[in-house]
Amino acid sequence: MKIARFSRIGFILAAAGSAVGLGNIWKFPYIAGEYGGGAFVLIYLGTVLLIGFSIMLAEMLIGYMGRKDTVTSFESLAPKHKNLWKLGGFQGLAGLFIMIFYSVVIGWIFHYIVTSISHLPASVKEAETTFSTMLQTDIWTQLFYHSLAFIWITYVLTKGVKGGIEKMNLILMPALMIILLSMFFYAVSLDAFSQALAFMFSPNWAKINSDAFVTAVGHAFFTLSLGMGAIMTYSASLEKNSNILKNAIWIVFLDTAIAIVAGLMLFTFLYQYGSGPAKGPGLVFISLPAAFYEMGILGNIFAVLFFMALAFAGLTSSVSLVEPMIQYFIDRFKFSRLKASLFMGLFFYLFGIIALLSNVDGFKEALSWGGKNFFDWVDYFTAAIMLPLGGLVMAIFVGFVIEKQRVEAIMRPQMGFAFDIWYFSLRYITPVAMFVVMLSLMGIL
Repeated sequence: MKIARFSRIGFILAAAGSAVGLGNIWKFPYIAGEYGGGAFVLIYLGTVLLIGFSIMLAEMLIGYMGRKDTVTSFESLAPKHKNLWKLGGFQGLAGLFIMIFYSVVIGWIFHYIVTSISHLPASVKEAETTFSTMLQTDIWTQLFYHSLAFIWITYVLTKGVKGGIEKMNLILMPALMIILLSMFFYAVSLDAFSQALAFMFSPNWAKINSDAFVTAVGHAFFTLSLGMGAIMTYSASLEKNSNILKNAIWIVFLDTAIAIVAGLMLFTFLYQYGSGPAKGPGLVFISLPAAFYEMGILGNIFAVLFFMALAFAGLTSSVSLVEPMIQYFIDRFKFSRLKASLFMGLFFYLFGIIALLSNVDGFKEALSWGGKNFFDWVDYFTAAIMLPLGGLVMAIFVGFVIEKQRVEAIMRPQMGFAFDIWYFSLRYITPVAMFVVMLSLMGIL
């Protein structure tokens, strides 16, 4: 089946929408806060450029050359051992597994959009109690918003590349950027902006250790949406003679810029109205609402806008997490798009209910083992094993399996002398980095 083609701006916004997700606006700021700000930001930017960008070019190239679903692209491009290499295409499963908990988190965000209209917690303690109550006891609220996320995401996917994914990104990505920039410019006017700026860009090496480097590489990989087949699947929809390098630069720029803008904005609000940036994973759902409360009615407006932006980021990423496996079932088993979308949607929805229940009192004990509940295990398995493994496979495949002449014919005219640097990195630096990250996240190193 012929794959519908993105327009150039549609591809950039869709791929950037895939990359720009909860990792940029939720995870990046709190990780930067935990590791002291500026020093971690420098390490993160370095890993994005040296490792993340390298893998992104490889993933885009596989999709562009293969022109099919991830499995078929690996199979068709491998000169030999095709049945073995096609297994590399099943990295699309990583995105589907991530959706199991991702859709639950999007449900939380929907809930916070609604509650922020009329009520914000007056203190961090109240915010923590509110979030814990929802997480541990309020099954029906979570289930309702999880169902809304499932309906929205599945509906968009049924409409396909042009009528669904591209159309949604053409609306939500500009809206996301307008909201964040509006809040950012307000943050610039506050006295605490200089503190946030210093925190983000003045290196504090005291909090940097080997874990910080591993976390930076892992997060760069996650936030760029690599190793889950999304960028590869979207790249299969690029027009012929597209400039892979320029597209990759735009995607990385938008992804990184939004992470930096979100970090500066959030840290400014926390310094101005809260107590500081080192708030951990609860920064968005606990610390930030309490900071918004201190702004009065403006805080309610900003809270709604912020959680809308967060929802937009999550939704644009979500469709890209599921699309690779939808395209696989369309290409390999001749499913209709409607059937494939419903099949994949029901998969993450039903397992998402299990993930949701694993946080709820009365269910968590039965759905926990080895010190983690089902929600945390899915998160751990995808982040520690599936994504780094996907990156490792792509680096080896482009660096050693596809004939160099074919890679060079496409990439050297776009890269010039930088092709040799990228190709060397892909063969000898990136695989080692991915292997070390995977072993570290698994607790072996």
